[in-house]
Amino acid sequence: MTVTIVGSQLGDEGKGALVDLWGGNADIVVRYQGGDNAGHTVVESGEEYKLSLVPSGAVRDKVGVLGNGCVVNPRTLFDELDTLRERGLDPDVRVARRAHVILPYHRVLDGIEEEAKSDDDLEAGTTGRGIGPTYEDKVGRRGIRVGDLLDPDVLRDRLEYVVPQKRAIVEDVFGLEAGEEFDVDALHDEFADIGRRLQEEDMTVNAGDFLGTKLDAGENLLFEGAQGTSIDIDHGIYPYVTSSNPTAGGASTGTGVGPTVIGQGEVVGIVKAYLSRVGTGPLPTELDGDDEDLADYIREKGGEFGTVTGRPRRIGWLDVPMLRHAARASGFTGIAVNHLDVLAGLDEVKVGHAYDLYGERLETMPATTERWADCDPILKEFDPWPEVDWTAVADDGYDALPDGARDYLDYLSEEVGAPIYAVGVGPDRAETIELADPFERDD
Repeated sequence: MTVTIVGSQLGDEGKGALVDLWGGNADIVVRYQGGDNAGHTVVESGEEYKLSLVPSGAVRDKVGVLGNGCVVNPRTLFDELDTLRERGLDPDVRVARRAHVILPYHRVLDGIEEEAKSDDDLEAGTTGRGIGPTYEDKVGRRGIRVGDLLDPDVLRDRLEYVVPQKRAIVEDVFGLEAGEEFDVDALHDEFADIGRRLQEEDMTVNAGDFLGTKLDAGENLLFEGAQGTSIDIDHGIYPYVTSSNPTAGGASTGTGVGPTVIGQGEVVGIVKAYLSRVGTGPLPTELDGDDEDLADYIREKGGEFGTVTGRPRRIGWLDVPMLRHAARASGFTGIAVNHLDVLAGLDEVKVGHAYDLYGERLETMPATTERWADCDPILKEFDPWPEVDWTAVADDGYDALPDGARDYLDYLSEEVGAPIYAVGVGPDRAETIELADPFERDD
């Protein structure tokens, strides 16, 4: 059985909480794309764990796999593993040998390129973690993979080919001084040591074969996407996107598990009850101008600050055309709606039901970001719901939700064409109302 968790918006939907909730029935949790730009927070018995690379299932003693679709910063990986061990956990994390490695020069180049783009308002709002430049090298066939770290001679060959190119970009194109991040010998020493540690701790796997064998043995796999559909490199608001595929198709290409296997499982879209966004680019339902005070209120109440960067997120009403687009791109079999409690007590609750584009009504996102920027939201208003004891509501179940909140959820389910599997009314696992466990569905 496989379950794939997909962000349905712009990231920050609370995917980690659902991975944590349903991870109890999973044997293995697999990250299939992204890198340490993908911050997620898991709360377990009041304890908060902030992770950016290690799969969320590590908090529940599940085997975690970073698939070949990920880009891996070994420094971050070992820092997170060591921190979890210091807190009394014993994470078991495997890394695909085909996954590409983030090198120090990737982070330098990430910052340089974002700065260069800023004059033309084209910066993607990256975390500066070197994600894009690493994927660029992957596609350009000059990347360094985890498997290369295991052979010092191969590693040196790879570095001697690519590092002079990177140094030339910094010095000859941008006119800057290349630092120690562009020193072949220093890089070789550090990353050959990392390769030795990966071998000593038996952390690397041939991901497709490893996962296929587990499936053949009857084990359950939970696939964890990072970011969200609308910043997917193919299906998002290009160029304000990430460099990989958070949509469900990425679960296949990013792990080596076939699309017919993924497609026979469950694909659950995670929805935040409103919209948030870190970074630049259009946002038709954004609460700004006269609504800035409301945006500030939601931001503070929802803790809308980047897990990785700490940057305040932009806030908007829920964008339903975005959800329809996400449901189509990934084929949701169910949805989970988080942060419903954050909207409680407001004087008004709205969603962007459709767009108006120069008099034309659109039910889903246009293909180009420029046309999306020209869209005006057609808003639909709901009866607001009051603040309640959300812990008690979580204990009592779905029927204990305020009437307005249930109307809101029923509307979302109808619009995306998928049933609601869970509703988050607080950060702890116990504050999630579970209507269905996707691992236990057989219809």
